[in-house]
Amino acid sequence: MTITNTFLIPAFLIGVSFFFASCKTYYIPVDSFKQQFAGMDASNMREVITRGPIGEEVKYKTYPIDYIYAVDKNGNSVTIPNSPAIEIRFTDSANKRTLFYFDLMRIEGDNIIGTQSRIITSFKKSIPLASIMKIEVQNGKKNFSYIK
Repeated sequence: MTITNTFLIPAFLIGVSFFFASCKTYYIPVDSFKQQFAGMDASNMREVITRGPIGEEVKYKTYPIDYIYAVDKNGNSVTIPNSPAIEIRFTDSANKRTLFYFDLMRIEGDNIIGTQSRIITSFKKSIPLASIMKIEVQNGKKNFSYIK
């Protein structure tokens, strides 16, 4: 083993461990999710501007949620600062998973409508709120940030 390999292998393993540890998944109980979105509708949305990985700026409206309240795998409460990199994954009663960007998601009536891509935001998907069995949230560590 060369000196280069002696340093590269441990550095690689540390990097991989950091990557997987940094994308922790948290859970939002369905009742808590409903409470966090209670009273939210189009009338109280705020305009934000995000900057993407190549410097592009995008303006859109989102719910005025600064923090997401969730629990970790041990049931401990956690507060997650909202950002354009937050992803939310819904698992329905048929065990089908749907992933949305948290700030591109809306609740309309009894449905959750969301966007699964920041590039093609016109493609939306709708899932019935009543079919949701599990909600997971994580920071996808994508290079998007709010600038306003």
